[in-house]
Amino acid sequence: MVFVVPYGPGGYTDTVGRLAARFVEEETGRSVVVENRACAGGIVGTQSVARSAPDGSVFCVCSVGAISIVPFAQKVGYDPVKDLAPVSIVSSISQAVIVKLDMPVKSMADLVAYAKANPGKLNYGSSGLGGLTNYSVELFQARTGTKMVHVAYKGGAEATLALVAGTIDLSFANMTDALPQVEAKTVRLLAVTSLQRSSYFPDTPTVHETVSPNFIAETWNGIMAPANTPAPIVEKLAQILGKMADQPAIKDAMRKAGAVTAKSTPAQFRAQINDEIEQ
Repeated sequence: MVFVVPYGPGGYTDTVGRLAARFVEEETGRSVVVENRACAGGIVGTQSVARSAPDGSVFCVCSVGAISIVPFAQKVGYDPVKDLAPVSIVSSISQAVIVKLDMPVKSMADLVAYAKANPGKLNYGSSGLGGLTNYSVELFQARTGTKMVHVAYKGGAEATLALVAGTIDLSFANMTDALPQVEAKTVRLLAVTSLQRSSYFPDTPTVHETVSPNFIAETWNGIMAPANTPAPIVEKLAQILGKMADQPAIKDAMRKAGAVTAKSTPAQFRAQINDEIEQ
């Protein structure tokens, strides 16, 4: 069995994919190989699964960006509804607004003011064009009347390292990528993108409560199969992943990565995707 991670190694989706692969391997006794196919904001890896044989041998560790955002922002070679079968959501995570240490901003209000005073001069990194770390900043710019330059990387971990190195100015990074750098004080944390404050940083405000009311950008990872994969295969894997979400060790590993476990039936997962696409 192969779990395709459509992003580079070391990032949030890769971490989640490896946790899921290890658990499924233990539960089924089948070998589960994780393959990183990073390119184009998750499009290439997701498309490869959509085009795979529906025999239960290949699954995608998909994300909200490549399923609910990218296909409606640009042309891709797959239909997220017709070509993929949802199995179960496995985790969710908010983003952290982080800037390089020598940026002369200490708050979201400072960031907006600085960006407006320097239109087109700030650059931000993302995990790829059309992904949530790209979409969230584009939404932020539209809401605040700012203009920044997008720099796409192959994954969130790579973008965050570029920020630490000072190659880019800021990022709306997945908590998984931001958390260790914030704790190491290699970047400055300004806010989180969930509607409520994060349990990881309870003293840090949200974008919603500072400069953009009702702003929310949260991501999920879920396992998806090629369309027409037999229902018994999908249901069995969904049950295993549901069991995984309740394991204390998995919860702890997700927590260390800045995420929380989640679970859903295939039907619930499909309904969520439909709602996101409509939005």
